[in-house]
Amino acid sequence: MPTGTPDTERVETLTLEAFADTILPGAKRTPDDPSIAGRSHDAGSVEAGALELLRTPATGLTSGLPDLVELLNGHAERYADEHGLEDGRDLPPFVRLSFDDRTALVRALTSPGHPEKEFWVMLALFCNMAFDSAAHMSTPTALAEGHPGLTAMGFAAPDPDGLLRFKEYSYGRATARLHPDTTDSGSLA
Repeated sequence: MPTGTPDTERVETLTLEAFADTILPGAKRTPDDPSIAGRSHDAGSVEAGALELLRTPATGLTSGLPDLVELLNGHAERYADEHGLEDGRDLPPFVRLSFDDRTALVRALTSPGHPEKEFWVMLALFCNMAFDSAAHMSTPTALAEGHPGLTAMGFAAPDPDGLLRFKEYSYGRATARLHPDTTDSGSLA
């Protein structure tokens, strides 16, 4: 099927969402959500923007995502055959797997010695980054929109001027004196 058709886009989206949910599980968006296993009551990687981050050109992944999706679904088909799992609904092979089977497959793909380990670890890291740092959006915007990862971590909101500052030092004291030539913006003159 040619890349960019509605079916390939659906397969890519469902597969990447299922992978992201395996890395950092979230709550189902709807009761019949095929990609999100619902292993958490809170938002996970998908709701935090994993797909948006994976599809951001700055990641360097965008052109390779269709190939990764094809590889992952191929591994899922072999896994299902090896474990005698029945063919499910009209869903991509990785999405058809139960959460436990998805986890087992991802564990195998990211294990030392697997020839594709770097690809799967990289994909997993970006899924975590979407939750842990909202790398696909500005921090003030993410906080204003209630980004689930930053909110869960208790990330401090920016000051009224939009800048992020630490009102209290993490060590309970200043770690260094300001240089006498420091301007009001924090730069050296």
